[in-house]
Amino acid sequence: MPWLFDPRHLVTLAAVVRLGSFAAAAEELGYTQSAVSQQIAELERRVGARVLIRRPLRATEAGRVLLDTEAAISMSMSRAATELGALAEGTVGEVRLGAFISAAASIVPPALARLRASCPAVHIALRELEQRETHALLFRGDVDLAITFDYEHAPGPVPAGLRQEHLMDDPIMVVLPVGHPLAGADSVTPAELPSDAWINTPVDFRDLATSPVVGHRGGEHRLDFDGMDFRTALNLVAAGLGVALLPKLLLLDAPTSVVVLPMRQPTLVRRLYTCRLDTRGVTAPIRRLEAYLREAAAEL
Repeated sequence: MPWLFDPRHLVTLAAVVRLGSFAAAAEELGYTQSAVSQQIAELERRVGARVLIRRPLRATEAGRVLLDTEAAISMSMSRAATELGALAEGTVGEVRLGAFISAAASIVPPALARLRASCPAVHIALRELEQRETHALLFRGDVDLAITFDYEHAPGPVPAGLRQEHLMDDPIMVVLPVGHPLAGADSVTPAELPSDAWINTPVDFRDLATSPVVGHRGGEHRLDFDGMDFRTALNLVAAGLGVALLPKLLLLDAPTSVVVLPMRQPTLVRRLYTCRLDTRGVTAPIRRLEAYLREAAAEL
């Protein structure tokens, strides 16, 4: 029985929706924009329904069905590639690691150095990721292994088909300018700091309604930082623009112009994991990298 549609057209559809542009999809896939338009038109002809709404660009209900199919196909292909690679058990090839910024700057370098020493023929690729895109990249096979995180008070679900293993706990700390009146304290609770002193950070407060910081997020802050890079917030504190909650992992080499204190009432903990496709086998370099990441985390 012939295919109702060409699976390659599903890849094109997924790229158009993910990137929000025919031109961007064409550039990523190595096609002309006209070829992308022709593939979408042919896909719509074969399924007998529109798959995209052009303005604003988004998938129709039929398009979302096909996107789910494309995701399932990509996951199956990635799993097959991983398991075939595991059968070879070689120490050559490529390992693609994805990690968010503070993990990439701290845990990852010593782990990759050990991998390079034990598997010198393996090509290593490191990609800095935002947390929200990590699972999709694993399913598509764009990365082999990733470092992810959630919070102790708000654990995140692990999608079916992925395997997640705990790597380390990363407590959230209160960071103050060095001249702050509380800089000499042993610890601090957010309630001890006025609401207009706080700089917003990407620390997740879901389901933590008891936190004084929750009630003061937004317009009352002296400086409302809208960004995902904790290092920017750290530099804002160092410049004396306010105080912030930041993960300890980021603060290993904190500037001398800030003071880092444990937080109490409440305590917040970010939990880090390794995450990959849940396959029957995994290549030797990926197994080694998982072990080296655990070693590096333990040393911290």
